Amino acid sequence: MEIPQRGLGVGEREADLRTLAFDHLAEATLLLDPQADQIVDANPAACTLLGYDRALLRETKITTLHAGQLPALIVFTQAVFDRGSYWTNSLTPRHATGQQLRLEYTGSRIPHEDRMLMLLSMSDLEERRRRYVDATAEDHMRSGLAEWQRVERVFQDIERENQLILRAAGEGIYGVNAEGKTTFVNPAAERMLGWAAEELVGKEIHTIVHHSYPDGTHYPDHDCPIYAAFRDGAVHTVEGEVFWRKDGTTVWVEYTSTPIRDRGVVVGAVIVFRDVSQRREADEKLHAALTEVDRLRERLELENAYLQEEIRIETNPRGIIGQSEAIQKTLRQVKLVAPTAAAVLITGESGTGKELIARAIHEDSQRRDRPLIRVNCAAIPRELFESEFFGHVKGAFTGALRDRIGRFELADGGTLFLDEVGEIPLELQGKLLRVLQEGNFERVGEERTRTVDVRLIAATNRDLKQEVQRGRFREDLYFRLNVFPIESVPLRERREDIPLLAQHFLMRERAEPKSGLRLSEGDVRRLSRYGWPGNVRELQNVIERAVILAQNGRLRIDLPDAPGPNLAPGDGRQGSDERPTVMTSAELRDLERSNIIAALAACNGKVFGASGAAAMLDIKPTTLASRMKALGLAAGRAQASLQ
Repeated sequence: MEIPQRGLGVGEREADLRTLAFDHLAEATLLLDPQADQIVDANPAACTLLGYDRALLRETKITTLHAGQLPALIVFTQAVFDRGSYWTNSLTPRHATGQQLRLEYTGSRIPHEDRMLMLLSMSDLEERRRRYVDATAEDHMRSGLAEWQRVERVFQDIERENQLILRAAGEGIYGVNAEGKTTFVNPAAERMLGWAAEELVGKEIHTIVHHSYPDGTHYPDHDCPIYAAFRDGAVHTVEGEVFWRKDGTTVWVEYTSTPIRDRGVVVGAVIVFRDVSQRREADEKLHAALTEVDRLRERLELENAYLQEEIRIETNPRGIIGQSEAIQKTLRQVKLVAPTAAAVLITGESGTGKELIARAIHEDSQRRDRPLIRVNCAAIPRELFESEFFGHVKGAFTGALRDRIGRFELADGGTLFLDEVGEIPLELQGKLLRVLQEGNFERVGEERTRTVDVRLIAATNRDLKQEVQRGRFREDLYFRLNVFPIESVPLRERREDIPLLAQHFLMRERAEPKSGLRLSEGDVRRLSRYGWPGNVRELQNVIERAVILAQNGRLRIDLPDAPGPNLAPGDGRQGSDERPTVMTSAELRDLERSNIIAALAACNGKVFGASGAAAMLDIKPTTLASRMKALGLAAGRAQASLQ
């Protein structure tokens, strides 16, 4: 029917027959515009039934007349638009007096210009029941009423099930008509988007929740797959887009837009979507974690290999042993500097336990949960220093077959111990100074700058101050390393510690069948009189050799004949004012030569293995081989020279 102009609010015109028919309908009738939430017109019967003035009804919203019944109203409206006509008795409009009316609604879809209107007929169920009771005999009234109630319950159950399905659905669900305007929104969609259904119904939802791509750029509605569903009639499934919440934040969604057809004509679409933000965040975290695992895998492998090597190195499980004042002073210095991040320079002769001091500092620091990485600078070939310290990338030089992590990166978060730091080439000292000052470095063959947090402890048996004066060591690097100096006192200056150390080494070395071995007073006197040019390391080797050579339950202390402050055999004790003899470089070289020859003889010329000379001297086999080569020794010639 053509809509009366006064119902559309554009002015009064002369009433025609259709207007008279609408006004004189016996059944209460409303003309509704659901998209605008507006009552367009009401006939007198409707005004009487609802108790409102006609002009007041035209100003009343549909949702106001049905306060608190929005989901049921949306379902009924969508059913009318989808099917052309539909009925329900679940809607209860409010009478002008405030009383809720129990009515039966019959809605019909009416196309008008560019939108759809609804013609709504209303019947008073109570009045119908009364007429039915009056017209029916007493004997049929009960059965007829029961049948009516049964039919009524069937339709109520159907409608309630539809509403329950929409309310219970975990996915967000909403509908749009062929114009892209929202027709209904379920509670899950309200929760996910932050918009109430009444804020979206009747409006173009794309401009509200789907207006922009994830990066914020404009998303034209003609590119929207949701709208495309009712344009091309195809189902569109999309992943990896965002809907915009009311508070301006985004929610990552995947959705399916399915067209709705009425007699073969697409009249809208229903959209089902789910929030995949957590899944997407988990995927991104997993990807980042896998990348991090790949990045750290090589470092962890190298660190594990390094730590396994460290486990094999003999270390004193009881730490620094001694009761002398020199040792107590060293322990006090360790306690002072350990909690700080200051660089430490440990000086002293070879074999005095400089690495033990470094380990004590590390274990008493806040970095003890990270490794102490040890680098013997004297054992690194000159051309490999930079790669050893900073690492290299594949192809950086001949032989670089894969990426390699350097010791600085391996020690990140921990402590780096540079033993024999005076052996570092002068040309590399500048790069070492930079990483100590700035914490930055580059791998060999790579432009990427890396950052590390490393605490440095250095050790040397050289006088670095003299090396600086001779131009062999950078002065700025010396001052950078010498923040907190600690001197590792030679064994000859703390002779009262010799019995404790000897007993400790004996307890560690003796094993079945030599478990009954012990030091005699004569052994202790001999050990205390000796000058120990090799310091604690030499004492350890002597005790180990004595255990090997022991016979009939007695240790055989075999002290090498070397220059030193040994007393004559007849002397009972050494004078307290006697000063140790200072040896020249040549004398130290001869002493080392004699010591290696003695070790080779004790091991029958064997260099490698658990019973080899390298193990006896507590040095790596490769290091022993290098020293033998430098001293012009071979295993066979060493034995011959001893004979």
